Amino acid sequence: MSDTYIIEVGSQPAGIIVRAPGGGYRFFAASHRFNRLEGQIFRNAREAERAARQLASGMAQAA
Repeated sequence: MSDTYIIEVGSQPAGIIVRAPGGGYRFFAASHRFNRLEGQIFRNAREAERAARQLASGMAQAA
């Protein structure tokens, strides 16, 4: 299992997640669009990707 993953949404970088001490992965936003996820801890890469996709789809609907 890797310690770092890149999260992309629609071929756009959303951020990276890094294994956090004590378990899970901490999210670091790659662009201001994903700042709401900054610092959040996710159980795994799939959970972080799902949150980024949901955030991006919510932004698209609001625009």
